[in-house]
This record gives sequence, C-alpha cells and structure tokens, in this order.
Amino acid sequence: MNESTFLVITSIAAPNAVLIDCAEQSTAHGVKFVVMGDTKSPTQFDLSGCDFWSIDRQLTLPFSLVENLPTRHYGRKNLGYLVAMQQGAQVIIETDDDNFPREGFWTNRQRTQPAHSLTQTGWTNVYKYFTDKHIWPRGYALEHLHDTLPDLPGLSEVVCPIQQGLADENPDVDAIYRLTLPLPLNFEQRDSVALGDGAWCAFNSQNTTWFPEAFPLLYLPSHCSFRMTDIWRSYVAQRVAWTCGWSILFHNATVWQERNEHNLMRDFEDEVSGYTQNRQICLDLAALDLPEGTEHIHENLLTCYRLLTEKGYVGKAEMPLVEAWVADLRKLGF
Repeated sequence: MNESTFLVITSIAAPNAVLIDCAEQSTAHGVKFVVMGDTKSPTQFDLSGCDFWSIDRQLTLPFSLVENLPTRHYGRKNLGYLVAMQQGAQVIIETDDDNFPREGFWTNRQRTQPAHSLTQTGWTNVYKYFTDKHIWPRGYALEHLHDTLPDLPGLSEVVCPIQQGLADENPDVDAIYRLTLPLPLNFEQRDSVALGDGAWCAFNSQNTTWFPEAFPLLYLPSHCSFRMTDIWRSYVAQRVAWTCGWSILFHNATVWQERNEHNLMRDFEDEVSGYTQNRQICLDLAALDLPEGTEHIHENLLTCYRLLTEKGYVGKAEMPLVEAWVADLRKLGF
C-alpha cells in the first residue's frame, strides 16, 4: 500500500491486541492509522504507529462537524474520516477494534474489480453467495429472508468505489441470528459480487474500503441507534451510488472477528428500529427523485437525510450535522 491509504477506527479501548496488530501492520505496509477516541477512552493512549485523537484533541480540529457531534457514539468516527481526507487520503479503509486483519487486508485496493454484477434484484442476501449455510447480514430486511436468491451472471469488470469485505469467525449478523443460530462461521472463498441500481443489501463499517469519489457517503448518522448507524448509512450510500453509476462490491473475508463482549438482548433492543423499518426506509429512499451524476452527490446526500429526519427514522438534530459534514467536505475539496 502507500502513504495515501488511511485506516480509521473509533475505540474506547486501551491498546488491545487488534489495535496493536493494526498499528504494527500499518507501519509495515505504509498505511497511516488513525484512531478516534471518545469520553470513555483511557487518558493515556500510547501506541507506536497510531495517530490517536482524544476528545480534547478532536475539539481542536477546524471542522464545522466538531461543534455538535455527540460524544459516546460511534459517529465520532466521522472526524477520523475528515482527518484522513485533510491529510491527503486517496483510500480510506475502516474496521473495528475487535477485527483482526488477515494478510489480504493489506493488499492494494483497486476501484475496478472483476465481479458478478447484479441490478434490479431488490433485496439480495449477498452472504448466501459466500456460504451454503443459512445466514444474513445485520440490517437485512427480515421480510425478505426467504426470497429466492438471484442467479449470478458471469464475471465482468465493475466500478466499485465502495467495497465491503466479509468477516470470518463472528460475521456481522443481527441479534436474532446470534440468539437462534450457531457461530462461529467461516465464509468460503468465492468471486466478488457487485450490487448496482435496484439491488439492496446492508453493508457495515467493519471491513470497508472507500475511494475519494465516494468519501462524501462515509457519513455516519448520530441520532439513531448505535446498531443502526452504519446500516442506515449503507442504505443512503447505495441509493446515492445508483445516481453515480456505481456498484457496491462484496468480497471475501479479509478479517476475522473476536467479538467484544455484548449483551445480546440489549443488541436486540437496539436493533428493533431496524427490524421494523429497514424495508420501509429503502422503499422511501428508492422513491426519491434524485438527479443523476457525481456532481449532485452532496445535494443527494442531504436529500436522503432530509427524508430520514422528516419521516422520523433519525432525530431532527441530524440535519445540522449532515450540513456541517457537507460544508467540511467542500472546504477539503471533496
């Protein structure tokens, strides 16, 4: 990799095994490693090869978003993305502090990839293309779990400035799955799948690559459940990507997760807003009349969040944050 590739994580942990591994591997592969802390982060965070941002240090950033961004929320990661852009990022990779990268994680990323390309397939359970086991991603519309899986066409070269890698051992599944079905599970190594216009599948922030033209779509909403922030971001990103002629790539697992401690019933409670609304959110987003072309990406992002706030999916306080994000992007030249 090169100096313009950034790895971004938000964490309240002291340097743990994953963070130490990420710092060592980032240094070895010439990647800049940014960690955004929060109010619960340790006061001393000393890790060679890692650029750690405490809350106090974050408050010195020259971004409009700093002002009203809530603390004690995964959305602090937004400032990490802006820091990476400010420092010249050409590729932003993100993961979490409980995902161990494999060697493949550190290979050079290309925006154009050979993949089985699907469009107009509606809800498409991509996980099923990588395993014969019964599984679905967190954020998938439960009403569509029994839909027939579309047949894959042959491989073609697809432009995918957003790329989701899977996670082995403890994949990103919802609390219903964890409460009722067995883990661990490892995916099989298979060809990538790209979802284009009219094909929906939630993607997360655990092993995700972003190229500069898609940087505006990195924004994580703060005024919704912690378990939904990256999921609802993914729906907005997909809807806006269609207007740009982009597909979302799903590729083989290049991390494995040793999951942090979770209370599954609390996760379930935090995911109820998704179980009941994921499908409708996507119907509402799909119905928006958005102008085509990358020059409309900021305007389309704002339109999507206006819809989410007006319909009450996210809190009204979200809009000033999205507007601040867009103002910061423009200042940074994105």
